[in-house]
Amino acid sequence: MNELLGFLAWKVLFLPLLAAAVIAFFLQARPRLAAVVSVMAVVVSFILTVVLYAQYRNYPTVVQVAIPWLSIGNLNIEFGLHADHLSLLMALVVTGVGSLIHIYSIAYMQGDRSYARFFASLSLFTFSMLGIVLSNNFFQMFIFWELVGVSSYLLIGFWYEKPSAADAAKKAFLTNRIGDFGFLLGIIILWATTGSVKFSELHSILAKNPGVLDGVATAVSLLIFCGAVGKSAQFPLHVWLPDAMEGPTPVSALIHAATMVAAGVYMLCRVSFLFDPFSLQIIATTGGFTALLAALIAVQQNDIKRILAYSTLSQLGYMVMAVGLNGPSAAMFHLTTHAFFKAMLFLGAGSVIHALHHEQDIWKMGGLKSKMPITYWTFLLGTLALCGMWPLSGFFSKDAILSQAFDQGNYFLFVIGVLVAFLTTFYMFRLFLVVFLGGAKAHAVDHAHESPRVMSWPLVVLAVASVCGGFIGIEQFVQHQFSPSAEVEPIFDIMGPFAHSPAAAFAGLLVIFFGFSLAIAIYWNATSDPIPEKLPRLSRWLRNKFYFDELYARLIALTQDSLAKVADGCDRFLVQGLMVRGTHGSVEFFGRALRLLQTGNLQTYALLFAAGVAFVICFVLFR
Repeated sequence: MNELLGFLAWKVLFLPLLAAAVIAFFLQARPRLAAVVSVMAVVVSFILTVVLYAQYRNYPTVVQVAIPWLSIGNLNIEFGLHADHLSLLMALVVTGVGSLIHIYSIAYMQGDRSYARFFASLSLFTFSMLGIVLSNNFFQMFIFWELVGVSSYLLIGFWYEKPSAADAAKKAFLTNRIGDFGFLLGIIILWATTGSVKFSELHSILAKNPGVLDGVATAVSLLIFCGAVGKSAQFPLHVWLPDAMEGPTPVSALIHAATMVAAGVYMLCRVSFLFDPFSLQIIATTGGFTALLAALIAVQQNDIKRILAYSTLSQLGYMVMAVGLNGPSAAMFHLTTHAFFKAMLFLGAGSVIHALHHEQDIWKMGGLKSKMPITYWTFLLGTLALCGMWPLSGFFSKDAILSQAFDQGNYFLFVIGVLVAFLTTFYMFRLFLVVFLGGAKAHAVDHAHESPRVMSWPLVVLAVASVCGGFIGIEQFVQHQFSPSAEVEPIFDIMGPFAHSPAAAFAGLLVIFFGFSLAIAIYWNATSDPIPEKLPRLSRWLRNKFYFDELYARLIALTQDSLAKVADGCDRFLVQGLMVRGTHGSVEFFGRALRLLQTGNLQTYALLFAAGVAFVICFVLFR
C-alpha cells in the first residue's frame, strides 16, 4: 500500500512540471492546447490528491518515499515526499483551488498574446508549491521555496511591458530574498546543531533530547520565522504583496490568496515543534500587529484588488498569530477556509474588472447587482465568510483563533483579533456597497454584463466551499497531525463554537454588526468617500500605507545607496585611479624614458658607453 501511495504522490508532484515543460517547448504557437494541457495536469493532480486523502484517512502511518540525492561528509540529503494529514490538506487546497483558477483563466486571459506562456508559468508555480508541501526535509523545501519565488516573479511581472508590473515583480523578488536569507541561516544552524534536516528525524531528535537546541533555540526559531515573514508578507516585509496586484487577477487569486502567501504559514505549522516559548510570543505578536496594520490600511484603499490584498495580509496575520499562540491546527483551519472565500473574492473582483474593461477603482463602479447576479451573490457570500458571519466557514476558523487567544489568557491579542474583525467587516462592506449597490458611477457600468460560464462556475463552486467549509471537520482532520488521539471524522456541529468559547463567538458576531452598521451609515448610496473630508490627516496616512514605502526608500538611500557611493568612490579612486590608471601611467612613463635611450644614433651610443666606462673607473678608484 505504501508503494502505491508513494507512486501517486510522485504523480501529484510532477504532472504540473511536465505540463509546464510541454507548453514551454512545444505549445507556444498553440495557446488553446496549452491551456488544456495545463488545466488537465492540475485537475488530474487534484484527483490523485483526493485518492491519497481517501486512502490515508485510515492509513496508520505517514507515507514517505525518498531516493538518495546528496551526500557530503555527514550531510545526507534525500529527495523525498512526506504525505500526512498536514501535507495532504495543503495539497488539496493547492490543487483544488488551483484547478478552479486554471479553469477561470481560460476565459479571463483569452486574447492575450502570451496566453501559452501564462499557463506554462502557472503550471510551474503549481509544481513549485506542491514541492514545498510534500518535501520531507528543509533542504528540499528551500529549493522549492526559491522556485516559488521565481514562479511568482514570472507571474507578477507577466505583463512586463508595463513598468509598474516589472517593478512589482522585482520588489516581490527582492523583499522575499531578505526573509529567505534568514531562513537559510536558520536551516544551516539547525543542521550544524542536530546533524539532520529531515523533518521526521528532527522531531525524533527533539523528542528524545529536548535540550539539544539549548543556546540556539531562539535564534533558529526566529531565523526560520524570517522565511515565513517574507513569503507570508508579515511586518516588516509586508510591502511587496499589495504591489503584486499588478499581475493578472487569476495570479492574485492563486498566489496571493490561496497558495504562495500561505506557504509561510504552512511551513510554520510543519516545524512548530521547533519553536521555544519566547519565539512563539514574537511570532504571535508579529501576526497580530500585521493583522491590525493591514486592516487599517485597507479602510482607505480605492483599488478593488488592493483592498483584497490588504485583507489577505490581515488574515495571514491571524494565521501567524494562531501559530504563535500554539494553535497550528487553528492556523491551518483558517488557511483552508480563507483559500476558499478569498480566492472567490479575487475571482469575483476579476469578473468585475473584466466586465468594466479593466477598471479597478471602486468609485468608478456601482450598480452591478442587476448586471452581474452570479458575481454579486458569490461576492456577498465571500464577504460574509471573510467577515466571519455564522454559519459560514470564516466564522468557525476565525473563532478557532479568537478562542485560542481567549483560552490562553492572552487578552491583548484577543482584543486585537476582535478589532481586526470589526475593521474587516467595515472595509469589506464599504467595498461591497460601493461596487454592487447604489447608482452607476461611470459610463463603463452601463455596458457591464455577467462573465462567461467558464469564469462564473468556479465562483459558484468556491461559494459552496465557503459556506460548508467550516463544519466538515477540517480542523479535526489536521489536528491529528499535532495530537494523534484527536478525532479525524467530520464534525457537523454548527453550534459548537458557542458552547466551547462563547465569549469569542459572540464577540466576533457583535463586531460584525457594528462594522456593518458603520459601513451602511457612511457608504449607503455614497458617490465619493466622505472620510477624507472629515478625517483628512488620518485618511492621508491610511491611503499612503503609513508611508512604509517612503520610509524604506529613505533607509535604502541612507544605507545601501551610501555604501554604493562609497564603493563607487573606492572603485574610481583606488581601482580605476591608482591601480589601473596609475599602473598604466607608470609603465607608459618608464617606457617613454627607456625609449629616449634607444635613439639609433651611433655617436650617442659611443658617448653613453664612454660615460659608463668613466663612471665605473671613478667608482673603482674613489670608493
